[in-house]
Order: sequence, then C-alpha cells, then structure tokens
Amino acid sequence: MRRFALLLVAAALIAGFGSPRAPAQSSIQPVEANVEWAVGDGADGSRQGKQVARMIRRDGLLAEFLYLGDVYERGTASEFRRNYSPVFGALNRITSPTPGNHEWGNRRTGYFPYWRRAKGRTQPSYYRLERAGWEIFSLNSETSHRAGSRQQRWLKRAVNERPGTCRLAFMHRPYMNAGLHGDTRSLGSVWRTLRGHARLVLAGHDHNMQRFKRRDGMNQFVSGAGGRERYAVDKTDRRLAFGRGDRFGALRIELYSDRAKLEFRSATGAVLDKSEVRCRPLGG
Repeated sequence: MRRFALLLVAAALIAGFGSPRAPAQSSIQPVEANVEWAVGDGADGSRQGKQVARMIRRDGLLAEFLYLGDVYERGTASEFRRNYSPVFGALNRITSPTPGNHEWGNRRTGYFPYWRRAKGRTQPSYYRLERAGWEIFSLNSETSHRAGSRQQRWLKRAVNERPGTCRLAFMHRPYMNAGLHGDTRSLGSVWRTLRGHARLVLAGHDHNMQRFKRRDGMNQFVSGAGGRERYAVDKTDRRLAFGRGDRFGALRIELYSDRAKLEFRSATGAVLDKSEVRCRPLGG
C-alpha cells in the first residue's frame, strides 16, 4: 500500500499538480511618460538658478528641457557663456529654447550663435517637435506674431494639418498674467489660432509660478521662477487656479498619448501644485 501511495505522489509531481505555480505574467506593460521640465528667467548665474537646475537634472526620467527665455542682462555672447552655461548648460543636448526679451536685441551675436554651437545646427526662431504623441511648438513672442504675420500663418497651417488637441505651445511672454508685467494682449491672435487645437500653453517672463483655469479648452502656465528675483502674484485674479511668488522652482510635465500630468516644484523638490489635462490624440 505504501509503495502504491508513493507511486501516486510521483505521478502527480510529473503531471505538475504538486509543483508550485509561477505567478502569472501580466501582458499589460506600464505606460512610460515623456518627462519635460520647463522654466525661464533663471540664467543670471545665481545660486538660486543653479539650485533649480540641479533639481531638474536629478530627475532620472528627464527627456527634454524647455527653456522659456531670458539670459541676463542683455543676452550677449559673454552672458551666455558666464550666466547660462554654468546654470543650464549641462542640459544643452536635450534643451529646446525660446528667446526672451532680454536676449532678443543681441540675438545675432548671443542667442543664435550659442545654440548653433550647442546643437550643431542652426536654431530656428520658432519651430515644432513631436514627443509621446504630442506636438510641441516653440513660439517666438519677441518677433512679429500678430494676425497675418509669417509666424502666425505658419502656426495656423501647422495646427490644421491634423485633428486633435494633444499639443503644447511655449513662448517667453504669457498671454494671461497675474504678475508684475500683466497680460500680453498682442498674443491674442496666437491664442485664437491654438484654440481648438491645443491643451497647454507655457510661458515665463514673470518671475513666479502661475496656473490658470481652463479657458477656450486650454490651460496656461507661467513658469518664470528659475532663479532671478521673484515677483508677487495677484491672487485676486479670478482667472488663476494657482499662484506662488515666494518660491524658486520649475514646472514638471509628464506627457502621455492622451493626457498630461503637471507639477510645480520648488527648488528643493517640494510639490507645490498638481494638475492633469486630457487631450484628443492627433489624427493621421
């Protein structure tokens, strides 16, 4: 009898009934985000700017850095070398810039030569990219952008090429601004062109952090707390959803094929504000 029982156990083991089962492997793979950081107004060589840059560099998922403009005081070649490179130069390989008002006057000797050397190619005045199913537009608020301008016509053609709203546009000056400089009304034609075609609009210029309530299907963010002196935010502005003028920091963006997650973080890495937007994927 004992021998018979042993034979039964052996048969069960051979059939696999007595062996431990390996955990089932899920066929669902985690969706990886394309992580972007965006900030402006930090290239003055300051300790605060360097702290913001270190915080950004520590993000192991960092894929692209959007610099929202301003190299102080006049964006000369020596200021790019002395003020920008020690702060954000380590990110040059993955940087997509837009010019600010401080460097635009000396663009032919500062901005354009610096980025040509950094990228190994001519840096356009405005351009577009594709990341994680999103179309990203670097627009130039320092050159002609009103209705009928070459830039506005280019933007209009580009956003009408494919249906969908998974688009992000960034520039230096904000269309809406609850800070020191106020609204940039001349950008109204750009805003109207993006309406119905984009979900996110980013800017710097005011040295603070602002997130505006959804308007015309878009959310605008001001990320200008990169290290230069801070400007207060008028929190009585009813258009605002979030505003801080007492911290240096930057905007972190996770792009997915149909949405984006955004966080304002202080220079120490503390999360100050979180939000999420949904978008319609771009058509073929």
